[in-house]
Amino acid sequence: MKLPNTLHYMSVEHFPPRFLKEALIAFSFNIGGLLAGFTVASQLDLFQLSSWAIAVYPVILTARGLTSGLVSGRLGTALHVGTILPKFIRNTKSFYILFHSVIVLTVLTSTLLSLVSMAFGVLFWGLTFMEFADILIVALATMLLGLVNSFFTMGIAFVSFKKALDPDVIVYPVMSTVADIVITLCYVSILNLFFLYGAFGRLTVVVLAVVLVAFSVTLLSRRRNEAEFLRTIKESLLTLLIVAFIVNTTGTIVKGISGIFSNVRELFVVYPALIDTVGDVGSVVGSTATTKLTMGLLGPSFQAIRKHSPRIFTAWTASIVMFVIYSILSLSIQGSFTFSMFLHFSALLLLANLIAVSSIIVISYGVAIQTFRRGLDPDNFVIPLESSLADSITSAALLVVFFLAT
Repeated sequence: MKLPNTLHYMSVEHFPPRFLKEALIAFSFNIGGLLAGFTVASQLDLFQLSSWAIAVYPVILTARGLTSGLVSGRLGTALHVGTILPKFIRNTKSFYILFHSVIVLTVLTSTLLSLVSMAFGVLFWGLTFMEFADILIVALATMLLGLVNSFFTMGIAFVSFKKALDPDVIVYPVMSTVADIVITLCYVSILNLFFLYGAFGRLTVVVLAVVLVAFSVTLLSRRRNEAEFLRTIKESLLTLLIVAFIVNTTGTIVKGISGIFSNVRELFVVYPALIDTVGDVGSVVGSTATTKLTMGLLGPSFQAIRKHSPRIFTAWTASIVMFVIYSILSLSIQGSFTFSMFLHFSALLLLANLIAVSSIIVISYGVAIQTFRRGLDPDNFVIPLESSLADSITSAALLVVFFLAT
């Protein structure tokens, strides 16, 4: 089974247009990311019911990104090498271990990131430690509903693999947008229950949180002696500790560009799509490198990046096309589209693309190589790290470009 998969994987290297088509299809889903922002904007009154409700939203998105990234990365490699089969029923042991790992990590991720958010809130937003319980319960309940994203991710991976598409290219870019929309709807629903439906609503949220924790403890007890399960948990926790710091860094940068957003509405409209697309390029570069490392098609060194250059530059080209499309859509939505405005705004976005995408390519490839050389599983690190860093790097790139342009 490995030989046909290997031949299929190598064939794309000699036919870049096919890879470009797959990347463009996957990246085009980022246009739908505006729905998540619209959902939040339409529920501003709900978010104002508590000083922490809006602050926890980025934490929820980050927690979703960690689990979705883990599933996407692991499935892409496992399907190619045959350790996981493209089906839900009667799959391999590795498939069920992966799913159980995601459930346990969902609880650990929600707890740790809630702690970080609470500490940040106490220092800068005037929250009290008494509110930590509310934050944690809401986060856990939201993530329980958000587990549906894992099924979507697996389904997309299985379908793309059966259709002879590359899961390393298709899955995370598609799911990064779909999952943002789903988890946003879940979070808004839980907040509605928690704040607007009295004791019954709060009790429902508590029950959902307890169900997730109980299920996680049961799985942890069952799998505690299995090496593959424990390795996934341990390596993912290391990633989580790093990401917890990145989340606060991103928030600081975003605060710095909030003034720009108020003056340049076109940028505000496309911002979610921009950070998603940069993260998608990183996921494609890192995930495909991980698969090629595992299959022996790529040496674990920075010099070998030349052999990976067709995928790198094709993914980058797809991102450039999408940035131009975002520019057109944003200006059209704002009713300010003129050819001169299009050239000016597109030039700024493409300059930000040059800074952000080049940085995330080096980081994604570097993480894949270094973790592989150290005997770690790159799929536990690459997408979770690069997707979180993409937010900070893209925000910083926009800050620099628009500051210099004003």
